[in-house]
Amino acid sequence: MDLKQIQYFIALFEDGSVTRAAKRLNIVQPALSMQIAKLEEELHQQLFERGAHGMAPTAAGRLMYRLFLPIMRDLAHARQQLQQRDEVVTGHVSIGLIASVTESVLADSLSRFHARYPHVEVTVADGFTATFIDWVAGGQLDAALINKPRSRLSLDSQTLLDEEMVLATSVEHGPDLPHTIELAQLPELELVLPTKRHGLRGVLDTAAQHEDVLLAPRFEIDVLSTIVKLVESTRFATILPRIAVGRAVQRGTLRAHPILAPRIVRHIVRVSHPRRPLSAAAEALIEIIADELHRVSNASGMNATLVPKETA
Repeated sequence: MDLKQIQYFIALFEDGSVTRAAKRLNIVQPALSMQIAKLEEELHQQLFERGAHGMAPTAAGRLMYRLFLPIMRDLAHARQQLQQRDEVVTGHVSIGLIASVTESVLADSLSRFHARYPHVEVTVADGFTATFIDWVAGGQLDAALINKPRSRLSLDSQTLLDEEMVLATSVEHGPDLPHTIELAQLPELELVLPTKRHGLRGVLDTAAQHEDVLLAPRFEIDVLSTIVKLVESTRFATILPRIAVGRAVQRGTLRAHPILAPRIVRHIVRVSHPRRPLSAAAEALIEIIADELHRVSNASGMNATLVPKETA
C-alpha cells in the first residue's frame, strides 16, 4: 500500500464514481480501477460494491476512509508547512461554519482572504454544531466555528464571540410589545424556532429550563433565512442571535427586542483537533472570519463581545 493508492481510494470514496474520481485525479479510468483492485487484493477486503449507479463503499471501505483520511490531511498540512517560502501561504483549508456565520460574514470573509492569500484553496461546509464536532474529531474538517455546546468538548476550543440573542418581530405585522421583554413572557407568543438538533435551540432550551419556562414553537425550521422571512411577513416571533436578524433590522422590516431576566447569550467557538495543529492558512482564515463577526456586530450596534484569543 502506498500514498498514491490511498489518494485514489479517498477520491473514489468521496466522488462515488470512477469517471468523476479519475477526472479529479487527472488520470485515466483504467489506471484508477487497477490501483483500487490492487489495494483490495493487498488488504484481502472488498472496498466498493460496483453497481449501475456508481461505486458504493462497503463496511470495510467506510472503515478505511475513517482511518486514513486524518492521516492524509496530516501529511498535506506537513507538506504545506515545509513548502512555505518567503511568507507565502499556500495549501487547502477545510472548515465548517454554522448558518448564522455563513449567512452574515462568509462572503466578505472569503473575499478578504482570497485577496490576501490567493494561493490557498478553501472548502466550507454548512451544518450543525454536533455534526461539526464529529467531523473535526474524525479529520474531515481542519476546524469549525460552532455554538458552544452544553457538554464538555474533547477538542481544542477558542471562544471568538459572545453574542446576545433577541426576540425578533415584524415591524408591520408583529404583535405590540415593549422594547424589552422578559424570558417568562415568551410562551405567550407564537414562536418560530430552530429544531432541537440546532445549536441555537440548545442555547435557548438551556436558558428556558433554568427559568422553568416552556418554549412550544408553532414552527421549527433550521434555515435561519427562512425564519427571518416568515417573521417579517406574519405575527410570528423568533429568538435568534442579533447577527442573524441584523440586516432585517437595518432594512426596517424586523424589530429586535432585548430579552431580560435573564439575558440569553450564545458563544461562537472555534474547535480543532488537539493532535492536529492548524496550518497557517487555517489560522489566517479563522482570524479574518472572527474580525468580520466583530465588524458586523459593531456596525449594527449589537451587544456582542469579541473575545481575546485564548485556547481552552
